[in-house]
Amino acid sequence: MRPVTMMNRRFPGPVALGLTLSWVFSWALFWALFLPLPARAADEAPDALIRRLSTTVLDAVKADQAIRSGNLEPLIALVNKTVMPHVNFRRMTAAAVGPGWRQATPGQQKRLQEEFKLLLVRTYAGALAHISEQTIQVKPLRAAASDKDVLVRTEIVGRGDPIQLDYRLEKTPGDGAGWKVYNLNVLGVWLVETYRGQFAQQINAKGVDGLIDTLAARNKANAAAKGE
Repeated sequence: MRPVTMMNRRFPGPVALGLTLSWVFSWALFWALFLPLPARAADEAPDALIRRLSTTVLDAVKADQAIRSGNLEPLIALVNKTVMPHVNFRRMTAAAVGPGWRQATPGQQKRLQEEFKLLLVRTYAGALAHISEQTIQVKPLRAAASDKDVLVRTEIVGRGDPIQLDYRLEKTPGDGAGWKVYNLNVLGVWLVETYRGQFAQQINAKGVDGLIDTLAARNKANAAAKGE
């Protein structure tokens, strides 16, 4: 498979990137974000967590014809119910926005998180219908027991060449303790870094509110196109 780059496109979608890339990112985002972790997962190793979630989501997608047919309603409901407690979406959004995050008010930061999440969900959810016989291989974890930030490397196998899919996770203490995803890498492309340059251009041109407006407009267009 040829290397993929997204840096020269603004807010990419399935049509712009082509079926293969949109499916890859749909698969990645769904695994990284949309499946609930156990309420008490503090002692679960990060590679074991990714392996378990991967098996769970594969079974769920195969069993749910609505999701496989591209129906966003059950998928969005699942995200709203499960994503925020189990993914450090604030860290992910802040990293994607870059220096502009510190300029934003608490209200603007909340809007940025909401619109960024919707962008990721709606952009890639339609490609979930292409999941069928794929499986995941989790590579040996290279980390010490005391590490609080780890890289879990995996490959999706079953169609064509293996697809690289790596996760960055952090260990969180206190209430809701456990490993949380805050970035992922598909075919050598880190999600957060991909959006950072695009978001910086919007902030430089129109400010934080301009970025929020652009994200909101894109989400409304995506929702209208899918008949939501």
